[in-house]
Amino acid sequence: MLRFERIRAFTVHIFTACGAALGLLALILATGEQWAAMFVCLGLALVVDGIDGPMARAFNVAEILPRWSGESLDFVVDFITYVFVPAYAIAASGLLPQPLAIPAGVVVVITGALYFADREMKTHENYFKGFPAVWNLAAFYLYLLEPPPWIAAAAVVVLAGLTFAPIRFVHPLRVRHLRILNIALLAAWAVLATVAIVQNLDPGRFVTWPLAAIAVYFLIAGLLRRPA
Repeated sequence: MLRFERIRAFTVHIFTACGAALGLLALILATGEQWAAMFVCLGLALVVDGIDGPMARAFNVAEILPRWSGESLDFVVDFITYVFVPAYAIAASGLLPQPLAIPAGVVVVITGALYFADREMKTHENYFKGFPAVWNLAAFYLYLLEPPPWIAAAAVVVLAGLTFAPIRFVHPLRVRHLRILNIALLAAWAVLATVAIVQNLDPGRFVTWPLAAIAVYFLIAGLLRRPA
């Protein structure tokens, strides 16, 4: 029985590591400018990231396999899929002024790396402190909205700066305040984002506007919430 539990626990680590494989596939697709397919891979990586933690806790992975750190593995995978691949997508998108494209990508990876090294990235209420380096989502909205180049560049600079700002961002699943609403909006976002990707990131205003509204909600929800 113990052998089975160890195998099952290690399978969870393998499942988490599959997020890195999805990140590699996303990067390969990005180099071929297959942006919608890239976001499919990054979306699947989000799914992996969302369910591997509950699996690890359910199977007592940390206790059964103390040699391997699930937290460290998760950080490695998250940096690839949340920061590194999106940084390339932002730099290579053609959506920013050409002289600023590569510097913007550099800013993304540096600020993202520093954020993942922050031992106090979350509050006791599970809010993120500062912009939580979800550059995969930032890149998605850049491709979806296609703002003027200088606005796109300004958005990258602002988000990078907010990484270190003393403000809070909502974790849709773990923050208890308005959790039902947050989860409902997250589910709606997932459906709408899927439609947008299927339609090659050009879904029309009836999909784009609700996606933008949901982003605005999550952006301001943490800002308006006072510390408990």
